[in-house]
Amino acid sequence: MFGRLAPPELNVLVLRDADVVAHGIRQALAEATPEERPGLERAAALVEQAAAAPDAELFARWVHERLAAAGHEGPADSVQAVRTLREAAPGLSLRQAVKLSKAAAAHRP
Repeated sequence: MFGRLAPPELNVLVLRDADVVAHGIRQALAEATPEERPGLERAAALVEQAAAAPDAELFARWVHERLAAAGHEGPADSVQAVRTLREAAPGLSLRQAVKLSKAAAAHRP
């Protein structure tokens, strides 16, 4: 009666500071010399692209990075991948690891 009926949902806060970076690049672009402009324009485009990435893509990238760092080469949603992910992030519940691994399989890098 006092226990939990279901494990808690995955609660992850995605922090993005791309807007701060983009502002800095725009300021630099406003003051740039003609030689600096092409590089800064390219940087601005890359920051805008990164800022537009959906949260699911960021979660998937995080999972793929953890799996790669652990040497996992199989599918991201395999049992071994879930086990590897939980070893790489000890606070992750089984349910959370399964959910993240499925998201990572859907968003291949």
